[in-house]
Amino acid sequence: MTETPNPHIIDADTLTGEMHPIRRAVLALGSNLGERMASLQGAVDALADTPDVWVTAVSSVYETDPVDMPEDAKQFLNAVVLIDTTLPAATLMDRALAIEDAFHRERNGERNAPRTLDVDLIVVGDRRSDEDFLRLPHPRAAERAFVLKPWHDLEPDAVLPDAGPVADLLESADQSGMKKREDLSLDVQ
Repeated sequence: MTETPNPHIIDADTLTGEMHPIRRAVLALGSNLGERMASLQGAVDALADTPDVWVTAVSSVYETDPVDMPEDAKQFLNAVVLIDTTLPAATLMDRALAIEDAFHRERNGERNAPRTLDVDLIVVGDRRSDEDFLRLPHPRAAERAFVLKPWHDLEPDAVLPDAGPVADLLESADQSGMKKREDLSLDVQ
């Protein structure tokens, strides 16, 4: 049975007896427009403020050259956040999109356009999805050093489902254009 902090609020799980497993999720953050560091910190804070989400680790910040973007695109700041959550993957995706929107992410239909904030779900437990709105594991994570390196820093033995150990994927990924920013760090509330 699920306990609720307020005894006057009835938790739906209490009524149905349904259990929501705790899943480990990996989220990648990126920003190359505006106050990049403030956007990343805001995303970490928003995730930490999300009910049924517990931020367990935040990586170092990396500055990276843009990948598959217009030539004049500015460098990104990137980080990875590990969370434990009981939220369904689709709900977590909705939350990620809402966080992007709160930081004025513009979606103009242009693929890989510069952005104030990008919050990508890389993995959510062992969940697989090939829906248009949710692809898990993230289809390009295996080739993106700006995801693999910060994730590997946090979990050297991590495995990307259907792709293999993150350490092996990182060895094959192009890490040029990536620099760890020792002068920047993200705080967890």
